[in-house]
Amino acid sequence: MTQTAAALSTDAKAQIVEALNQSVAETAVTTMLAQNFHWNVTGMGFAPLHHLFEEIYEDHFAAQDELAERVKILGGFAEGTLAGMLKRSKVAEHEGTATAREMIETMLAAQETLAATVAGAGELAAGHGDALTEDLCIARGQKHEKFAWFLRAHLG
Repeated sequence: MTQTAAALSTDAKAQIVEALNQSVAETAVTTMLAQNFHWNVTGMGFAPLHHLFEEIYEDHFAAQDELAERVKILGGFAEGTLAGMLKRSKVAEHEGTATAREMIETMLAAQETLAATVAGAGELAAGHGDALTEDLCIARGQKHEKFAWFLRAHLG
């Protein structure tokens, strides 16, 4: 049975909020990862990668807000500190320099991680009858899989 946020049980809301906060954390870390690579990419693939990394971080910045707002709609606390996000995230920062190939591989792994995380959050929401959160997660998962495809195409 489909339910609105107000109709979900306290336990269901807590589980979904936890899954969404995981998604927010990984999205935030990946946002900065993309921005870092956008600033620092060099080589023959500079222009297309510079543009792709920008497209990713702009998309992810907006997504953080959508996901965090859904947390608030469900009555939860949206993690808003970088330290908290880094601690929670399965996506790690990249420090130092990297080749364009390393950037692509790192960003590809981040997109695949994000796709799995939001898919899991969507499945959890569906199990509780929260179709609206499920829909948000499906849309985000599709976006991450599309970015993964774009990145994979650069690897040949």
